[in-house]
Amino acid sequence: MLFSEPVFVFLFLPLLFLVYVVTPRVARNTILLLASLLFYAWGEKSFVLVMLGSIAFNYLVGLLVEAGRSRGLHKLFLILGVVGNLGLLVVFKYADFLVTNLNFVIVRLGAQPIHMQPIHLPIGISFFTFQAMSYIIDLYRGQTDVQKNPFRVALYITLFPQLIAGPIVRYQDIARQLAYRTVSRAGFAEGVRRFILGLGKKMLLANVVAVPADQIFAITTPQLTTPVAWLGAVCYALQIYFDFSGYSDMAIGLGRMFGFRFLENFNYPYISRSVTEFWRRWHMSLSSWYRDYLYIPLGGNRRGTLRTYANLVIVFFLCGLWHGASWTFVVWGLFHGSFLVLERLGLARFLASRRPTVQHAYFLLVLLVSWVFFRCETLSQAAGMLAAMAGFAQGSRLEQHLSLYMNTELVIALAVGAIASTPVLPYLVRGLRRKRKTLELARRRDFDTLSGIGEVALLTVVFLVSLSWMAAGTYNPFLYFRF
Repeated sequence: MLFSEPVFVFLFLPLLFLVYVVTPRVARNTILLLASLLFYAWGEKSFVLVMLGSIAFNYLVGLLVEAGRSRGLHKLFLILGVVGNLGLLVVFKYADFLVTNLNFVIVRLGAQPIHMQPIHLPIGISFFTFQAMSYIIDLYRGQTDVQKNPFRVALYITLFPQLIAGPIVRYQDIARQLAYRTVSRAGFAEGVRRFILGLGKKMLLANVVAVPADQIFAITTPQLTTPVAWLGAVCYALQIYFDFSGYSDMAIGLGRMFGFRFLENFNYPYISRSVTEFWRRWHMSLSSWYRDYLYIPLGGNRRGTLRTYANLVIVFFLCGLWHGASWTFVVWGLFHGSFLVLERLGLARFLASRRPTVQHAYFLLVLLVSWVFFRCETLSQAAGMLAAMAGFAQGSRLEQHLSLYMNTELVIALAVGAIASTPVLPYLVRGLRRKRKTLELARRRDFDTLSGIGEVALLTVVFLVSLSWMAAGTYNPFLYFRF
């Protein structure tokens, strides 16, 4: 079940909220827990047992870490918890990848390959596993208290708004909210507003540019042309941003509807002027997770220059693997890690002496190249795509030309997407608010009324158009199946 499916918008969410608000406060966590398990089981069926096993394991590890603190055994139990969680990921996410690459080696050594049935990848396993690990690591560090109520641990891990697509929520950030929270009119209204904006990003922008992106990346290398390859890269860059940030917006909005406050996950990453700045703005819950639980424990930048560079490469190698069991994801991670190192070696200082437009052009070029690796299924496909973008296309412009993909709908989506990926609209809103303060009281009230009506009207249009496209069964891919 996805946030952008009719069954969620028209059935699951309204029924759940109705039951939630009429349920006594003491039982609301139980309602949310049951609903979250149903939400996951709807698509994953028996694999909900895997998640329940993860919940039970991490709950027990949490108790052991706390109980073992007085005897100096808490580090041993932490290691047990980390190994157990990573083992779950290895079995379900990386076993096929490891066996395939092992077979590549042993066949060339003359041995018989290993035969193994493909293992299903449970949706969201990377997200809920990282959340569980953050709980036991923070508990070990003394940054949060042990949770003795198993149902609260279960709700933290299964909470449906951020279960399958993030953001990665840390236990210490919502521990108090699991025990007590309120649903207010203002909070619910803000949640609805955020959910609609996220739904609009997904349905009206990400899904529109996804059509030409998927069509172009499906073209074989001998047929690619340079303009078409660039269009595919740009469309995918907008698709992945508005899909990821759209789901994060919907998750944050759903959390607000039920009284939770999740941290922001995106901060206009495409306005960055360097790869370093990009990772301060992109998928912030993931980048901060790697910073706090891997980069800093490895030594961060405290153990010399070479060690710092090595730590960055290790972190982004694993970041690439986290996104998917494929060499294209590994190269994507190493590509970003390499540019972080290059910027620390002096590229950042060189760029700082150039105009902002040059800095931004550098960043966008690096980003588009990296997204090619992220999107392609194989390294050979990525190499063909990049060669075409570099001007070494083999295709004929008589067969592959931009007019095959460009239409009014796509042109509008590209234009709106380019604007919406920058803080232009928030800047205009802040300007109007500053102007409001200079108005007389009566005119200020009229201004508030008109602006309120305008916002409601805009949100209503976005919501209705999104619902109409949803009901019409328009193209609605789910990127997180790969992660």
